Amino acid sequence: MTFSELKPEITNITSNSLTSVDKKLLKICELLEAHIDYYNWVGFYFKNGDKHELKLGPYVGEPTDHTIIPFGKGICGQVAVSNQNFVVPDVKAQDNYIACSITVKAEIVVPIFVNGENIGQIDIDSNTADPFTEADERFLEFVCKEVAKIL
Repeated sequence: MTFSELKPEITNITSNSLTSVDKKLLKICELLEAHIDYYNWVGFYFKNGDKHELKLGPYVGEPTDHTIIPFGKGICGQVAVSNQNFVVPDVKAQDNYIACSITVKAEIVVPIFVNGENIGQIDIDSNTADPFTEADERFLEFVCKEVAKIL
């Protein structure tokens, strides 16, 4: 499916009032991982209360030991501080990268804002080198805006 075909699917998931937030987030992860062949791990991290750390939320892909990530550490931790998208074409070229799997070659992280506050992010790992384009960023920004409506 193309990004434009996936957008209404995302909206359908987020607008379903009978489904819990965590189930909606998991359905989004499953949808993206199933329909974008270079999205090999898709998950959400959220600010862990008042702590300066992220806590893993729903995800699909290989299990990860990184259930808590301090602000500033790794790509996700850097996005928690910078409030900016972070596209990593080659994870081996990043000094502050937390390796989750030896198969991961690239990563993209896009923050989720609620009332102007960065409360979490979508994190996507790819086993393909340099797969992410500006179209991925715009699409994932759309996903994060939809997710923000249910948080």
